[in-house]
Amino acid sequence: MEAQTWSVGELHEALNGLLTHVFGEVVWVEGELTDISRSKAGHVYFRLVDPDDERGDANRASLSVTLFDSQRQLVNRFLRSQGDPIRMNDGIRVRIGGRLATYPARSTLQLVMDRIDPAFTLGLLGQERVRLLAALDEEGLLRQNAAVAVPVVPLHVGLVTSVGSAAHADALHELESSGVGFRVSTFDARTQGADAPASVVAALRTAAAHRVDVVLIVRGGGAATDLVAFDHEQVARAIAGAPVAVFTGIGHETDRTVADEVAHTAHKTPTAAAGALVRAVRDAERRVVDDWAAVRAGVAGRLVRAEHRLARVGHRAGATAVHRLDRRMDALDRDVQRVTAGARRRLAVAEAAVAAVGTRAEPSAARIVERASSRLDVLAANVAAADPARALRRGWSVTHTADGRLVRSPADVVAGDELVTRVAGGAVRSVVVDGDRSGAAAGRDREGGSSGG
Repeated sequence: MEAQTWSVGELHEALNGLLTHVFGEVVWVEGELTDISRSKAGHVYFRLVDPDDERGDANRASLSVTLFDSQRQLVNRFLRSQGDPIRMNDGIRVRIGGRLATYPARSTLQLVMDRIDPAFTLGLLGQERVRLLAALDEEGLLRQNAAVAVPVVPLHVGLVTSVGSAAHADALHELESSGVGFRVSTFDARTQGADAPASVVAALRTAAAHRVDVVLIVRGGGAATDLVAFDHEQVARAIAGAPVAVFTGIGHETDRTVADEVAHTAHKTPTAAAGALVRAVRDAERRVVDDWAAVRAGVAGRLVRAEHRLARVGHRAGATAVHRLDRRMDALDRDVQRVTAGARRRLAVAEAAVAAVGTRAEPSAARIVERASSRLDVLAANVAAADPARALRRGWSVTHTADGRLVRSPADVVAGDELVTRVAGGAVRSVVVDGDRSGAAAGRDREGGSSGG
């Protein structure tokens, strides 16, 4: 019998029928979402891969999945009816159902998805959360960040969030509208997707390096799978080991992540987390005001008591001082009277002694004055006799050179020297002529007289 020959389309139809016969109309498959893309028509395409495959990401077994727009709407309607617990993002593990079929245009096998099991994903997330919390607790990391001291007035805030998000806007509005002078340093981070954990850790470490007073990690609400980055072990360990206190405001009021468990303080929303910082600063301000009021009241009370004591002491001291002053004044009056009487007696004795001395000294003083006058007359006569003017009037003369040197002998001059000779009537100028010194001297004697005196 000759073997049947199939066309490509017939073969695909046969294979699809075989797949339905073997696997049924609905096949459930579990795996990790990756390479999600969405078309303009609303269709969603992705691959489902086995997690934790030892062969590495490039060699992990994968299955192409197509979610047509009509089926996507049904799936989303079902998820909303369950409280919208999960959202299909890269890295999320899911259990989905659909029909196995070939894709003839590419000759590939695909799952045409039409349903999802949210309990599977939530169960896995819950199991992983329980495992991680147990490990962190065993290592003593759950409350490690809670032991980090928060400054009394935490004004420098490191805000770790997705810049431009609603959470970013809510936190900034709460801080800025408070009227407190917060200094906010914002550090951008991906808060959703496969690369979110590494991005959050990097932003947290950068904030700590900027020496902020406190780190505020905020992310808006969403499905449980939207917050999966904050259940990641890498993020949990970074928060636990941070050198600065970390406040969290992640998701809605009912959300609770591992990041919240290891943070210094967890809050229900981004606005609540920022509000906690505002309250901390205002509480510190109130404490300062209250303490200052208490100090003022205490000081005022002590001042009043001190004034009363001072008044009493002053009254006693004043009375004592007045009494002592009275005694001192009486003693001083007595001393003045004694000194006055003694001074008068001594003055009378001294006056009598001076009078007696004067009486005895008067004759002797007259004799002494007379002898002194005689001696003074003798000295005056001697002075008059030695007056040079008298010698000049008697015919004597005095000769000196032009520069004022006195000429006492012919050796004091040489030919050409100008001489000045003083006589009783004035001065005569002459010049030494050539010749021997004796002749010159004789000429001078004839002209001006002797230089002796």
